[in-house]
Amino acid sequence: MSLEVSPSAQAPEYARPARLRRPTRAARTGASPFDPDESPLGRTRRARRMARELAVIHPDAHCELDFTNAFELLVATVLSAQTTDKMVNKVTPRLFARYPDAVALAGADRTELEEILKPTGFFRAKSNSVLGLSQALVERFDGEVPGRMADLVTLPGVGRKTANVVLGNAFGVPGLTVDTHFGRLVRRFGWTEESDPVKVETEIAELIPKKEWTDFSHRVIFHGRRVCHAKKAACGACGLAQWCPSFGIGPTDPESALKLVKTPSASDTE
Repeated sequence: MSLEVSPSAQAPEYARPARLRRPTRAARTGASPFDPDESPLGRTRRARRMARELAVIHPDAHCELDFTNAFELLVATVLSAQTTDKMVNKVTPRLFARYPDAVALAGADRTELEEILKPTGFFRAKSNSVLGLSQALVERFDGEVPGRMADLVTLPGVGRKTANVVLGNAFGVPGLTVDTHFGRLVRRFGWTEESDPVKVETEIAELIPKKEWTDFSHRVIFHGRRVCHAKKAACGACGLAQWCPSFGIGPTDPESALKLVKTPSASDTE
């Protein structure tokens, strides 16, 4: 039976009061939530059940970077490192108005470019990356963003995470975006013990159908930003609680947990 939540505790979007249960062993002792005795079939079934629930909890999950084409998304994703999507979205309109394509950005004045990118942090390194990738696009791909992983990862500042964002959202090619939120959550879910992003991607790819990879990535990232926070997860308001081996790492009382759930306007995308 689900716990009753008082009328005064208005459930924010993304909140689903959890069934009453004890915190898991992993939550009580700090042990790994990954169960080596769980069969591959059992883990796959549990993962897919949780993935279906994520689709219900986050029907609006999407890429939170603003873009109109593959080039804009590629640059925005590179700029999103160590900052929020909202900050990138504040900077890119000015950036793309001044440098609308790879040819223009490849010839950008460095001082001017650094001044535009300064609010994103690490602006000198990011300037190097976007200049380098733009020059590479012009020299090797006629100024166009390639639609293959093998080509994308040869560009300066572009790894598999960035490539999967671009492939999935600009080209419709399924990909798993293993960012900080994604890696944290799939480990909390007990789906993998790996910390290396490439190994995480490989293991999760075995659990989730390929056609769902892009949308699934958005849902996991939404959940990490809004419900399953790094420091204090909203366990008592989480729709995944009954299948999660980390239940109890955050407040299990629904009313307390509801206060932790963030709406888009208050999420860390700001």
